[in-house]
Amino acid sequence: MSRPTLEVADIVRRTGNSFWEQQQSHLVWPHRKVLDAIVRCRTAALGGHRDQCVGCGHQAISFNSCRNRHCPKCQGNARAKWLAARSAELLPVPYFHVVFTLPHELSALVLQNKRLLYDLLYRISAATMLELARDQNIWEQTSDFSAYSIPGDRTSSIIRISHYIVPAGGLTPDGSNWIDSSRRFFLPVKALSRRFRRRFQGGA
Repeated sequence: MSRPTLEVADIVRRTGNSFWEQQQSHLVWPHRKVLDAIVRCRTAALGGHRDQCVGCGHQAISFNSCRNRHCPKCQGNARAKWLAARSAELLPVPYFHVVFTLPHELSALVLQNKRLLYDLLYRISAATMLELARDQNIWEQTSDFSAYSIPGDRTSSIIRISHYIVPAGGLTPDGSNWIDSSRRFFLPVKALSRRFRRRFQGGA
């Protein structure tokens, strides 16, 4: 694949220092580390390794990547590998995207107690889904689902949202039958919201 005419690294090389000087009052040192990583990614600055074709024996030098999650060169490969791995785990059934969100008013509390509040968010949201699914006779036994999180907005490092990818149904306890949920929604949204709110406020 040919190299694009202009890359993010090219822009950072040309304007990164002036940008830092003008905006450093609004930036912190980790931001500078990201800029430096992008500039150095897949250049001689990070060293390299020799690749050889097993067929013809042709050799070429490949420079190492920075592996910074913000780097556009590294993030693309990591994202593709992550998606491929998650896709391999999926069952041949429909899935739902279920989201739990903490109110914006709790952002300051979350920022000061990240480990505690993140653990509480995931533990209670997962328990709420399992409880209501059993009550609705959708999951007679524990079903597998995937969870991930993103910051509340693109400028914040505070995570107030938990995302779940859940199968639209579950197996009976003996594993012999599949129980479908509604094809329009996984669980009644209002009931799910009420239970989550009640359990989160109670801390369990």
